[in-house]
Amino acid sequence: MTAERPSLRFQTAPADPADKWEFDDKPREECGVFGVFGSEDASVLTALGLHGLQHRGQEGCGIVSYDGRFHHERYLGLVGDHFSGADMPKRLPGNSAIGHTRYATSGGTILRNVQPLFADLALGGFALAHNGNLTNARDLRERLVEGGAIFQSTSDTECILQLIAKSRKGKVVDRFVEALHQIQGAYALICLTTNMMIAARDPIGIRPLVLGDRDGAPILASETCALDMIGAKFVRSVEPGEVVVISRVNGKAHIESHFPFPRREARPCIFEFVYFARPDSVIDGRSVYAIRKRMGRMLAQETGVEADVVVPVPDSGVPAAMGFAAASGIPYELGIIRNHYVGRTFIQPKQEIRALGVRLKHSANRDVIAGKRVVLVDDSIVRGTTSQKIVQMVREAGAKEVHFRSASPPIKHPDFYGIDMPSVDQLMAAQMTLEEMRKSLGVESLGFLSVDGLYAAMGEEKRNVGNPQFTDHAFTGEYPTPLLDHSTDRSSRDYQLSLLAEEAAE
Repeated sequence: MTAERPSLRFQTAPADPADKWEFDDKPREECGVFGVFGSEDASVLTALGLHGLQHRGQEGCGIVSYDGRFHHERYLGLVGDHFSGADMPKRLPGNSAIGHTRYATSGGTILRNVQPLFADLALGGFALAHNGNLTNARDLRERLVEGGAIFQSTSDTECILQLIAKSRKGKVVDRFVEALHQIQGAYALICLTTNMMIAARDPIGIRPLVLGDRDGAPILASETCALDMIGAKFVRSVEPGEVVVISRVNGKAHIESHFPFPRREARPCIFEFVYFARPDSVIDGRSVYAIRKRMGRMLAQETGVEADVVVPVPDSGVPAAMGFAAASGIPYELGIIRNHYVGRTFIQPKQEIRALGVRLKHSANRDVIAGKRVVLVDDSIVRGTTSQKIVQMVREAGAKEVHFRSASPPIKHPDFYGIDMPSVDQLMAAQMTLEEMRKSLGVESLGFLSVDGLYAAMGEEKRNVGNPQFTDHAFTGEYPTPLLDHSTDRSSRDYQLSLLAEEAAE
């Protein structure tokens, strides 16, 4: 394995995790995974695919390739800062590669937590990239350490590697499946061995994963937009609970599917459609862009108001605002302009400077707003701090009235499946009534899409109470798996604090 290159272009994360929410209090992306099997341009295609998945994680990125030996590079920072240039095939040679873009939802922002993770196992090298979050990682880690395992990271993903290493099965695929039977939570996994690529999606399909093809080379990716980035064709979604094994037979890629779990009703994460996925992606047969426009239409039907202009909060509020305008008949205008050249890690030490942060990203288009009754449409409200600043900015631009609309239901519960949301005491909707939220935001009216409206936008007649079609716990509090790592007992808190202390020592 080649030596890890140092990160050269990275602004370190703040010491206080709460500061990560100061500048932009949107739900944080999870991670993106990508893999290519059987192409002489494997590492270059993987880098391009990671560009297409950059929205899913901006804290770290990595690629592992294989050409008879494994080559591994991991960095803190963005894909384009590290994986570009004509030397890519020399740095990461081989006809197979996997890659990862990371946002830290388990384990801190330190280089040893950046994926893909790699280990030399008894059956050969094994690289692993993971999108999601395990909800029993604490229990697994403690059990593995007691059994003699030595962890090199604080990431929950390493538990999977350790379980594979501990297995006594004779084949690597069997070891992998045995490990899957011991983990709980959400996962979309892509693995690279000496002679195959393996992928898996959790039994209810919380996190997305798709299979594509480029000139006979199978491609695996978190979203279809990454396939589009490299000119690959979409083949199908990896099914919930499916394990895909790609190998070479008679000189051609051979794909096998295994279903090692009892079949269950799929429950993909509905927040992929609300916010995380790129609008041009298709997830499990559903167009993200079309659904977001329908969310806006439903929002207008449920929370209509007399106004002069509909203004999206860019960029995530744009499709919903278009749908709201179409359904309401109110003109759609770009009343807020986004600056796309501001990094997410822009954090200043002084409060008076931090308060200006929203203006670095957004500026009001005064000609559109002045003297108007404005409907601001955003995808969601989390803490409400950014929403407050945007409302203030629109007021200062001369708006006569401001009406705020969220194209999703109120977020009242935290996530434990790979989305970084604040704790419940920082979620605005969990701490305030609708009227209290309206006053806090400083708007004439405030409206949210209902849960039924959200399901209608997804093309469902209604939400199946007790057996919902989607993972929607952020809105309903109904979690689809046990949350073993998130009990309120002291040992759980001590475990989390011990990991934070370990990371702080880096």
